[in-house]
Amino acid sequence: MAESGSDVPARITLYGREGCHLCDEARTVIAAVCAETGDTWVEVDIDEDPVLHDRMGEEIPVTFVDGRQHDFWRVDPARLRAALTRP
Repeated sequence: MAESGSDVPARITLYGREGCHLCDEARTVIAAVCAETGDTWVEVDIDEDPVLHDRMGEEIPVTFVDGRQHDFWRVDPARLRAALTRP
């Protein structure tokens, strides 16, 4: 995950919540892909923000790459790697 205070913005944002098994799986996939590619990621807990909760409540986890929605529910490692290699 991106370290606090890092000057480099995270390329991947995972929107999820604690206690979500699909979010747990997404964290594992994202962490593994980022370990390979050297990219950074952050996680946002949708339960901390009522607007995000209303918007994404039933579609989590939702992943964004470079500020654009990439996936929801499942994260495919090959698809994520491909998105990270696009300019």
